[in-house]
Amino acid sequence: MGVVNVTPDSFSDGGRFLGSDRAIRHGQQLFADGADLVDVGGESTRPGADAVSAPVEIKRVIPVITGLVAAGVPVSVDTSKPEVAAAALAEGAVVVNDVSAFGHPEMAPLVAEAGCGAVLMHMRGTPQMMQDDPSYGDVAVEVRDFLLGRAALAERSGVERSRICVDPGIGFGKDQRHNLQLLARLDVLVATGYPVLVGTSRKSFLGKILDEPDPTERDVATAATVAIAATRGAAVVRVHNVAMTRQAVLIADAIVRSIDVEERP
Repeated sequence: MGVVNVTPDSFSDGGRFLGSDRAIRHGQQLFADGADLVDVGGESTRPGADAVSAPVEIKRVIPVITGLVAAGVPVSVDTSKPEVAAAALAEGAVVVNDVSAFGHPEMAPLVAEAGCGAVLMHMRGTPQMMQDDPSYGDVAVEVRDFLLGRAALAERSGVERSRICVDPGIGFGKDQRHNLQLLARLDVLVATGYPVLVGTSRKSFLGKILDEPDPTERDVATAATVAIAATRGAAVVRVHNVAMTRQAVLIADAIVRSIDVEERP
């Protein structure tokens, strides 16, 4: 999954793709680089980010989604607002990537009626306060249990199980140790049977390990995390630099598949 942020304040590329034409070209390039899906978002969810209204979000993302769909690019919309999701689906988006895991009561019925895919992400609190001293007993188990509950809600609302993907929400209401533990114990989520999406791309926990303040200089570190995630069963990785991380995932996948072949009777 390639990332296109049509925002002025996203942590990595805020302001770079505010113009629709530039964002469309970038999405097309991500697709050409090997993205299976391009995720378009119009509201930053970085720690401390301000919320924006649905009309503003729609104005940002719809021209980009329309242009990408017209160019044959599969698109997901990164939103927690039903109004935005509905507008995006009407323009041809095929997945709703919801950081609130259907926190709005109208989102699950909307997705069910549309028959589209859904990504349900774990986030403790809101972007404005999620990093205020996050605390867990067992982060992998607590995140798993939350996501199982949200997936059950989605299914009760009519969303087909096969269309649901879960995301542990790396960096969303987690400290450094929590993020690393979620990656190390990704099998806890994979064991649920739902496809797992991992989004580590350029995030601050990588910067802390590297002592690298510039998010754009964290692509090698991102590639390392997605390779590890792939060997632990991740089905989707959400990244800014598709070309580099695709190589890492292909190699990790080849290694895992070679083991599978050897173990077959």
